[in-house]
This record gives sequence, structure tokens and C-alpha cells, in this order.
Amino acid sequence: MKAIVIQTEQENRPLAWQDAPMPAYSADEVLVDVYATALNRADLAQRAGNYPPPPGASPILGLEMAGRITALGANVTGWQVGDRVCALITGGGYAEQVNIPAAMLMPVPDNWSFEQGAAVPEVFYTAYVNIFMEAQFQKGETVLIHGGASGVGTAAIQLVREAGGRAIVTAGSDEKIASCRQLGAELAVNYKEEDFAERVLAHTNGQGVDIILDNVGAAYLEQNVRLLKLKGRLVFIGTMSGSRAEVNIGALMGRRLRLIGSVLRPRSLAEKVEIKEKFMAHFWPLLLNGTIQPIIDSVYSIEQANEAHQRMAENKNIGKIILKVRE
Repeated sequence: MKAIVIQTEQENRPLAWQDAPMPAYSADEVLVDVYATALNRADLAQRAGNYPPPPGASPILGLEMAGRITALGANVTGWQVGDRVCALITGGGYAEQVNIPAAMLMPVPDNWSFEQGAAVPEVFYTAYVNIFMEAQFQKGETVLIHGGASGVGTAAIQLVREAGGRAIVTAGSDEKIASCRQLGAELAVNYKEEDFAERVLAHTNGQGVDIILDNVGAAYLEQNVRLLKLKGRLVFIGTMSGSRAEVNIGALMGRRLRLIGSVLRPRSLAEKVEIKEKFMAHFWPLLLNGTIQPIIDSVYSIEQANEAHQRMAENKNIGKIILKVRE
């Protein structure tokens, strides 16, 4: 088969579509022909040499995909060869074929494209696990979502909206602000032009927010802590501005705040299956009827992976960037 291979011997580590070993699949897995995959920030970090795959994971980039089952492991039931599926994976999405635990599969509806299917797993699972499982969101709470126009951000806005919460976001352009408002954010702040903390405090009459979903890290820590209400929860899902910062422990104690570190890729299969099942129980019907939907920024062919990565690196995307592997 062919797959995207990182050319580590070259300075900018370009991506090349070339021959690669076929994946093996176990008795509890299926082999899938990949039709589409999607970009995540983790792909850029792994390409740069800063995010090695977990033990046992494929070294090939790609943390989600959509395609058709081409072979079934001996223990697999409930699925057939030819079924349209999508899944969160630990690696291997930028390839013609990938092996996937059957327990992680979700069906791709007949009226969806494979591009839509590939845009769902990582961002919706990330938004769901961190807002609803880690931060224990309750109806009526206010959630501040940094990077509101990102794939995770666009998913998070919709989930908070449909769960009866108030979504507030930060984003870096007027176009992104408008997109977030259209998805249901009641306040969207251009962090390049305004002090987001001051805007959020003014909007909430000085009360602040219950939950913050943060992909920025160090640079926002002081402002984030300032914005949290009594018993507020700050969930770290990225460190784009760095991973070290000082914190006022007295503020954490006095308001009984919780700082939560969270990752998705290294979690055990059992944890990921639990996330998948809980997400599907709560929100899958809303995806099927179109109430919530994956937001797709752009679609590139797999041979254009370098260009797709450049678009994400320049922070131009609103929603997911998709790589189309086959027709």
C-alpha cells in the first residue's frame, strides 16, 4: 500500500506519498480501506519530531479516518466487509489501509461523505471527554472555549449549545468570530484586538465562567484563573504558547478551582471505547439529524499533505482540514 512518510533526513521534514508496509490486523480488529483522513495539531507535532506515537501505535500520521471495511478479524461481530465506518485511531490514518479495533468503529451514514465521517471522531471526542467527563458540565453552565474556530472549538460550541450551556469563545480573525457566532457562541472575542478576560468579565457581569477549554497553555493561565467562578474547572488540552507558568495557589484554594490536564491519544483502548459509547449515547442522534455537524474547512488530496499542513500551521482553518485518500 501507499502512505505518507515523513522525510526525516531533510531539514523541513517534508511529507511524501510512497510505498509502506501493509498493516496487520488482530482477531479483534478490522482492516479498513481509507477514503479520507483529517489533520490534527498532533500531526504537526509528530512530523516535527516533538510527539512520538504511543508504544505499539503506527508511526504513520493520522488520528482519525473514514472508509470501508475490507477484512474482519476472527472475533469481530456486528460488522461486515464493505461497511462504511469512521474511527478515532492512534495512528495510521494517512495511508491507503489501516487496522482498527472493532470496538472503536462508528457507522458512516449513507447520506454522509467520507470527508464528513473523517471530520467527526477526534474533535467531537476531545470536546466531549473534556467538557462533559473531565469538567463534569452541568446544564446552564458557561464554557469559555479558546480556539473557537478550530476543529475542537467548532465541535465544542455545538455540544455546549445543545446541552443547554452558554458558549463563549476566543478566535483570531473577524471571519472566525463570525463563524463561531453562527454556530451558537453568544460571545466571540478576537484575542488579537481585545483583552479577552475583560470582555468575558463584562459580558458575564463580573461573574466569569464555569469551565474553560484551553489549548493555549502558559500564556493564558493567569487570565484563565481570573475568569473562573467558584468551583470552576480549567481543562488543558494543548500548550501552543508553552507548558510552564506561575499560578496563584491562593486563588485556586479560595475559589476551590480545579486545573485538569487531559490527553486523548495515549489513553487505553477501554477508556476510548467508553468515550465513544458515551458520546454516541448523548449526541449521535443529533449528528444523524443534522442538529450538530462536523465543520469542514477544506479538502486536499493525500498528495497535497504538505500544503494541508501548511494551512494548519498558519492557523488559517475554520474547522477540519481533510485529506482525501481515494474516490
